[in-house]
Amino acid sequence: MAKVEIYTKAYCPYCMRAVMLLRQKQVAYNEYRIDQQPELRPQMLERANGGSTVPQIFINDQHIGGCDEMMALEARGELDPLLA
Repeated sequence: MAKVEIYTKAYCPYCMRAVMLLRQKQVAYNEYRIDQQPELRPQMLERANGGSTVPQIFINDQHIGGCDEMMALEARGELDPLLA
C-alpha cells in the first residue's frame, strides 16, 4: 500500500475533491491541515518545491502536485499503479 500525504485547508473545494477521490479508492492517507497547523506550511513549501497552493499531494514521498494533476493521473489510468 502506498504512503499518501496531502496538505489541505478547510473550505478548499480542490482539497475536498482530492480527498473524495482518495476515499472512493479506499486509500489510507495522512492529511495535514495547514490552516490548523500553520507551522507545517514551510515543510509543505519545501517538499513541493515552492508550491504554495493546496492541496499538495505526495505518493511514496513523490510530489504529485495538486488536485488537477491527481485527476489527470486518474484520467490517464496512471493513478492506481502509483497507489498500489
